[in-house]
Amino acid sequence: MIKLVLDALGGDHAPQATCEGALSALRENKDLFLILAGEPKAIEQHLQNADDVRDRLQVLSAPEVITNHESAAMAIRQKKDSALVRGMLMVREGEADGFVSAGSTGAVLVGGMLRLGRIPGSERPALAPMMPGDKGGFLLIDCGANVDSKPEYLAQFALMGDAYVRKMQSMEHPRVGLLNIGAEEEKGNLLYAAAHQLIKKEPINFVGNVEARDVPGGLADVIVCDGFDGNILLKYTEGVASALMRIIKKELLADTRSKIGALLAKPAFSRVKKVMDYTEVGGAPLLGVQGAVVKAHGSSNAKAIRGAIRQAYLMASAKVAKAIEENIHKQNT
Repeated sequence: MIKLVLDALGGDHAPQATCEGALSALRENKDLFLILAGEPKAIEQHLQNADDVRDRLQVLSAPEVITNHESAAMAIRQKKDSALVRGMLMVREGEADGFVSAGSTGAVLVGGMLRLGRIPGSERPALAPMMPGDKGGFLLIDCGANVDSKPEYLAQFALMGDAYVRKMQSMEHPRVGLLNIGAEEEKGNLLYAAAHQLIKKEPINFVGNVEARDVPGGLADVIVCDGFDGNILLKYTEGVASALMRIIKKELLADTRSKIGALLAKPAFSRVKKVMDYTEVGGAPLLGVQGAVVKAHGSSNAKAIRGAIRQAYLMASAKVAKAIEENIHKQNT
């Protein structure tokens, strides 16, 4: 049985979306146990139809809420009865296998370091979402946890990404690339030039530098970068995807001929939309900390919450944290 803690009050649509997503996840995975942390009364009103999974569901009183408008470090230290703090501590003490939240990203990062703890030897945790591509997608690491990085951090991100994809995607030798402004080894600023030299020494399948235009094309299964560049790439990709879908929809409805074509191509467009839909993935894992931690999007609906829970469930089942620890141990020996 995999036991996960869900921040039931985290996110724009909580607790309705979190509770509905939790129930859906429980019905999807029969060996999953969920602890919904938050204000019990607010949670219970959305569990009226949970009789079929109630034996694998627990409500944990954690009434304090950490918002996006307060200092993450201060909130983690002061709000000990928040879902985030109590959930992280449960994972640290071995009472749960993982934690999922659509709440404050900063609080999840700080909580992961201060309350859960880093994997031995890990310098910095990193957020690593799966991104869409034309050959099955890729893992982007880091997408915002570390906006000021050192070359050593990026080398560890490469090891973390390698371990995650090996375990989660069942790839024996995933291709790891370094985001850069050119494919040549000497390209990039001081950070990326130094990181390149470190990563190529690691026992992974490093394919070298990858330019941004080639990232979606499937040249690598893991794209390594610092959190500043990764966050820009992530949000620009989200924006372009949304804009393209709006443009396509507008043009398909522009005249009768286009409408007929749209009707015939509707199944194909539905498949494309599914590939680009972040709710299918659910969230970004926080790699480099103990246990399975997934940060869901703040605007997550029930479907996205279910996806985030599924992701944490698979991470815990595959023992991703252990695989990362083994990779980092090889680096330090």
